[in-house]
Amino acid sequence: MNDIEYKQKISEALQRFQSGDLSKNAVHLLDVLGYRSDNQIDLDSNHPDAFFAEYDQQGTLNRDKLLFADWDSIDLLFQLTGDDLTLSNQRGWRFDSNVKQVDNTIIESYLFFALQLRNDNYTRTQLSQITREINKLFPMPVMLLLQHGQTLTFSIIDRRLHKRDESKDVLEKVTLIKDIDFSDPHRAHIEILFDLALEQLHKTHSVHNFVELHQAWAKTLDTEELNRQFYHKLFDWFEWAVSEAKFPSTLSIEQHVIRLITRILFVWFIKEKHLVAKEWFVRSEMDKLLKNFGKSDYYRAILQNLFFATLNTEMKHRQFSPQKRSGHRMFSKYRYRSLIANETRFMELMKQTPFINGGLFDCLDSEEATRDSGYRIDMFSDPDPIKYPAARRKAWRELHVPDDLFFDEQRGLFPLLKHYKFTVEENTPIEQEVALDPELLGKVFENLLAAYNPETRETARKQTGSYYTPRPVVDYMVNEVLVATLAEKCQPTNGDMAYWQERLRYLLNYESIFDDANELFEEEEAEGIVRAIAEIKVLDPAVGSGAFPMGILHTLTLALQRLDPDNKRWEALQQRTRENKGRCGI
Repeated sequence: MNDIEYKQKISEALQRFQSGDLSKNAVHLLDVLGYRSDNQIDLDSNHPDAFFAEYDQQGTLNRDKLLFADWDSIDLLFQLTGDDLTLSNQRGWRFDSNVKQVDNTIIESYLFFALQLRNDNYTRTQLSQITREINKLFPMPVMLLLQHGQTLTFSIIDRRLHKRDESKDVLEKVTLIKDIDFSDPHRAHIEILFDLALEQLHKTHSVHNFVELHQAWAKTLDTEELNRQFYHKLFDWFEWAVSEAKFPSTLSIEQHVIRLITRILFVWFIKEKHLVAKEWFVRSEMDKLLKNFGKSDYYRAILQNLFFATLNTEMKHRQFSPQKRSGHRMFSKYRYRSLIANETRFMELMKQTPFINGGLFDCLDSEEATRDSGYRIDMFSDPDPIKYPAARRKAWRELHVPDDLFFDEQRGLFPLLKHYKFTVEENTPIEQEVALDPELLGKVFENLLAAYNPETRETARKQTGSYYTPRPVVDYMVNEVLVATLAEKCQPTNGDMAYWQERLRYLLNYESIFDDANELFEEEEAEGIVRAIAEIKVLDPAVGSGAFPMGILHTLTLALQRLDPDNKRWEALQQRTRENKGRCGI
């Protein structure tokens, strides 16, 4: 079976979830991926109460975090062991089930469960909490297939030995292949599952034991690697676009293409929130909407109108510019009416898009920006016929961005973007979705800006302020500034400042989130930290994408979750604050 046939088989296995028994469909999908076992444990019932009666007799699990009220059924599919993997592989490669520990990880088997949830949509955090709570019951990793509505989520968890007590495991990051539409699986989800197939993992990573298998899963689902792969393919498109497109303005062609990529990527992200009509990126739809689709009208009549007269214009002001225009000042009105075949449909699709109050979609055809050259920068307006001669106006009309740059099946930008799953939720160190998240925007912009002119990359970055800080660096700087701030604002009971900073650093460390933090702090210390958090004010003058303020917000939330999981200290503090304001007449 070749790769195309294998991916088709995975797609068919996913489509089986539209009907029939969840557990049978799940076992079949795992079998297609090469994971099969006869070590099945049938409970008397797959009712959620039977699961708790069997595995949580002490009642230790948090049913709120489990969203227990939403459970319809839960099935233990099978326990996968090293012997199963040796028997199930088709190429005769050796799997050594005697190797149990590598580095700080011990894995001897996997458990696979299938859980049916009642509602259609769940957040990444909700699904991660369910995964983490169920894993507390078992000494080996539990992998979950969760069905909710017409979608399926595959949830994988990391675990390691406790740093201070090796008799315990610490549950770490949860990775989700989220919202797989089994009626029409996304191409990216098919590719991810294909890469996770047992035979494919062995080809890529040479897996010989359970720990290596788990590490291979982690590498395959690594979002950093996903970002790198995407950027390399996007850079290939960037070079092709630079060679094919023509923007007659004072900016370089590279600058125009970078601006175009950044705008389209932003639009693609908000499309995931259904804020932009998906029809704009479908060839068959554009073939009906544009009179001469296939030449170079798509950029003018669709993208420019979307960028400058829709995303950058309040709904009440959206309209076509008059036929007789006075100069170039109409750059916030729809243009290119003559290129559009169905104006009613055009307006219907544009109405689905909200006004975005940001500078990314500002049209740069302003008087100030073009005073000396006479050229429009974004070229979404007409030069003044009196001020500028006919030769200058003719040069402006030479704008040329071929439709194939966007729609070509082999090299086009939209087929490339459709190859990947996008999410508007930024990943954290403790939970991630295997998808491209908004952090990608900063990486792409800075890397492209540097790449198009390596000799002046630093100058270009300084001139535009285009510095993207990688997430690990943001996390480090956030932790250090918060440790210093909290150490200054609240004091330890024993006066040992070195140990105090060490404990604060541990409190703010995502890697330690699932260890008990309360045991490290006296009651007075914990209350002091909560009070200090409430008083912290954050200022980032060069806010950019907001990575630092958001990083601080997430880290402070983490600290409160660990120190005050029931919000009792926080609520008491807020109550005292309200009472004090009342007494002061505020």
